[in-house]
Amino acid sequence: MHFLQLFTSCMEVFIIALMIYYLLSFFWNTRAMDLIIGLIAFLMFYAFTTWVHLPVLEKLLFYFVNVAVIALLIIFQPELRLALSRLSVKGKKYREVTEFDKFLDGISQSVYRLSDRRIGALIVLENQDTLDEYANKAVLLNAKFSPELLESIFITTTPLHDGAVIIRGTTILSAATILPLADDSTQLSKSMGTRHRAGLGISQATDALIIVVSEETGKVSIARDGIMTRGIKIDRCKGIIRSVFTPPQTAIESSINALGRLKPWNR
Repeated sequence: MHFLQLFTSCMEVFIIALMIYYLLSFFWNTRAMDLIIGLIAFLMFYAFTTWVHLPVLEKLLFYFVNVAVIALLIIFQPELRLALSRLSVKGKKYREVTEFDKFLDGISQSVYRLSDRRIGALIVLENQDTLDEYANKAVLLNAKFSPELLESIFITTTPLHDGAVIIRGTTILSAATILPLADDSTQLSKSMGTRHRAGLGISQATDALIIVVSEETGKVSIARDGIMTRGIKIDRCKGIIRSVFTPPQTAIESSINALGRLKPWNR
């Protein structure tokens, strides 16, 4: 009996350690890691108030936790969704790799290679609102997406680097695209130039998802629905793109499409 209790306790410790390792390995070097460190500090402070018997402060912290949990689930929904999608009963070698997965890996790697080299880029991922109005005034490519093609477009010695690239599905629709500038750019810092203002502007006018790579700092920003978030890490970037452009024939997308919130990836 004693051996069974010891085995159960060891098993629980092992499972908890495995869960903590998985969470830390997933969120390491991302913006969410700062949040986890802050959460640990908050729990330590909460334990301190319980230990020294501060009932009023303990009650306030308890109510704050109830609200904070819901807020965290909303704010970090893309990361949580991506983390859950990585859990699979089968091994990775048995996991189906779809065209969307290849595109997601390709564009993410391209964006962060450009970021490492501090090459400015402005990439517009078309959603439900058509961007033909802007593409028709630019250089039409209608080329199948490839990381090499996307990166070569933004090399400063090429004639197509100045402007935005519009991507529809897995097709690079146009390059050197001129986008409308944001009227209200108060959320942009002084280090953000015309590229960021144009990305914010098109996000205010359409439902597209815009990726901006800063030429000065190399930081990656994402704009959507008139809001720009700066300093996006690669895992969060993938999570945001996946949350907007869910591949077809999945249970999640079927339920969302039934509500008319997202379009299928392939038109």
